[in-house]
Order: sequence, then C-alpha cells, then structure tokens
Amino acid sequence: MKLGLGADHRGAHCAKQLHDRLVSLGHDVRSFSSLAGEPCDYPIPAYNLGTALGQGAIDNGILICGTGIGMCIAANKLPGVRAAIAHDELTAEISRTHNDANVLCLSADLLGQRLIEKIVDTWLATPFQGGRHARRIQEIQAIEAGKDPADKA
Repeated sequence: MKLGLGADHRGAHCAKQLHDRLVSLGHDVRSFSSLAGEPCDYPIPAYNLGTALGQGAIDNGILICGTGIGMCIAANKLPGVRAAIAHDELTAEISRTHNDANVLCLSADLLGQRLIEKIVDTWLATPFQGGRHARRIQEIQAIEAGKDPADKA
C-alpha cells in the first residue's frame, strides 16, 4: 500500500519509528515532513499529505501531532480527505468501517508507541463496510461540492 506519513515536531519521533515499521512490513511510505523533529507547523504536512491523497499519489495517510486535533482539522479542509482521530483500536476500526477514513490522525503526546502501532495495524486492516455508510460518504462529498447533503435531487 502507498502510504503518506506526516508529523509536526511533536509527532516526529513517533512518526520516524512508525515509518521504519511500516517499511519493514512492506508498505511504500512517503514522508510529507521531516522526521528529525525540526520545528514544523502542523498545517503544512497536513496540506501536503492531503494534496497528494487527492491527486492519487498515495492510497491513505497518517498524520501525527501533539494531540492529533490540529492535523485532523487542517487535513479535513482538503477535498476528498476524510481524516479521523483515533485514540484506540475501536475508534480506528469505526473510522474505517463507518466513515471510510483515508487519513488517520494520532496524538504523540497521549498515546504510546505500542498503542500507536496497534491503532495503525487495526486501521490498515479494516475495510470500509459500505451499505448505509456509503450514503453518508456521498453526503459528505455533497458538502465538499458546496451542496446541501439533504438535497437528493
């Protein structure tokens, strides 16, 4: 799988370890930020990763900042991005099955590395459930297009 990975300075250490692990598992991982920990404002890697996702250069993305909140807000401003914060394996699973999240946002400050890895493993292994949830993704896409999601015309 072609994965994008980005972090601000607070998430760089976790992202570096995650990058190495994902590569060892056979994923093609593209970094959208320095993983060395230099100062970095979170909107920049969120924008770069989200843009690459929208262009089809990557299949999914993972963003890590102090809380995951800033990355999630910034990434969700881009068309086609469905970013979700996960704090455990259940929220990771539901973000995929119900919301077809294509960007996972994680907290470097609140989650340990082992939990981050479990969350990512769950997220990557979980498919979108479709069904009634597909209708909701279409409604999100309507909002992105500036339309009323309740208007079925």
